[in-house]
Amino acid sequence: MEHEMPILVVEDDAALREAICDTLELAGQTVLAACGGNAALDVLERRAVALVLSDVRMVPVDGITLLKEIRRRQPHLPVVLMTAFADVDRAVEAMRAGACDFLLKPFEPPALLEHVRRYRLPAGGDEAGIVALDPASQNLFALARRVAQSDTTVLLSGESGVGKEVIARFIHQHSARSKGPFVAINCAAIPDTLLEATLFGHEKGAFSGAQQAQAGKFEQAQNGTLLLDEVTEMPLALQAKLLRVLQEREVERVGGKKPIALDIRIIATSNRDMAEAVAKGLFREDLFYRLNVFPLLIPSLRRRSRDIVPLALHFLAEHGGRAGRPGLRLSAAAEAALERHPWPGNVRELENVMQRALILASGELVEVDDLHLTGEFLRPVGASLADAGGVAPAPASQGADGALPAAQAERGDSLRERERAHILETLAASGGSRKLAGERLGMPERTLRHKLRKYREEGFLKD
Repeated sequence: MEHEMPILVVEDDAALREAICDTLELAGQTVLAACGGNAALDVLERRAVALVLSDVRMVPVDGITLLKEIRRRQPHLPVVLMTAFADVDRAVEAMRAGACDFLLKPFEPPALLEHVRRYRLPAGGDEAGIVALDPASQNLFALARRVAQSDTTVLLSGESGVGKEVIARFIHQHSARSKGPFVAINCAAIPDTLLEATLFGHEKGAFSGAQQAQAGKFEQAQNGTLLLDEVTEMPLALQAKLLRVLQEREVERVGGKKPIALDIRIIATSNRDMAEAVAKGLFREDLFYRLNVFPLLIPSLRRRSRDIVPLALHFLAEHGGRAGRPGLRLSAAAEAALERHPWPGNVRELENVMQRALILASGELVEVDDLHLTGEFLRPVGASLADAGGVAPAPASQGADGALPAAQAERGDSLRERERAHILETLAASGGSRKLAGERLGMPERTLRHKLRKYREEGFLKD
């Protein structure tokens, strides 16, 4: 039987708590029980759970208070509240605080089990990294859930680090192919000479060193989903072969003569402007239209500002739990600093910052200095502002749409200029090492290389 995380039942009525646990266990669910809000929080510090079922009317910590604390610590964790009082005001308060749903007592076992089926995290907690509090994110996941119901090819675009693979996995998990494999290949990370054999597979003796036959990524994804990550980095010659595979729905191994029929779903990603890549002759137009059946643009982190702090808390909880430091919190000043930062490296950069803060924080409260953010750019750990090249600018807030405030616009700091300054400062602080700068920025080295080449062509970077 597939391993599943337990369901946490929080109820101060011992008889009812036992009855709910018995119902769930008879249905094959693993269950943990807590007699109140404080006991539930103690359990959540020690164990990962798939769903919380909590009574509303409890003392001293009621269900609404418990819900808000869970949302602060684990924004992704689904919570269903149970109440004997059809209190509309409490229901509205709970839904605003992030409750999935209500169960009105007394309820029948089928109703309880249906709520569990609908809201619990899947086996292994694959959706644990999903945070979507901003309207832009909620709209994105709604579209992703809708397209998941079909077998349509999806093209995910957006800046580096926005979470394209997270969306791809979400689509796979909510599709009819969810029990099949999810196979990802980063077209930018594999040398051109190996990419064809990696994608299509090869027969024994097909080339020097091919001592045995090997199935490629297409075959490995049979009956599932294949993610072609950073597909615009694929060489033109290989693009033509990829187009044929997508058209014919069959693949032929390198050195092979027998076509293999495919039953897979294709998702592709790019952090480039693909129309521009087509116009410059870097990407085949016919392949672009073959992939661009259902395009999804993933907003940058700065354009979904309501996700920033919840994501930061999620990463603190995730990495803090692994490091034996559960319960870490952000100070109000740290939250404000995170919301002000431009995040050119998007979610990947935010995760890196929180991992660093976990190391630097001396207590359970993460302060601004632990984040090592200096307004426009990230300075190396241990460096002073003077070492970084100046004094950090006064903080300024962003608008709801991610636009920069007028005061900064008057200084001529366009978003692209801010990103360029951030990247070049980080590169300089990394001693010119692209690898180290990429790690600090949360940006793939190949993407960074492309940006630096562009800056060099524009005269902002000298050899």
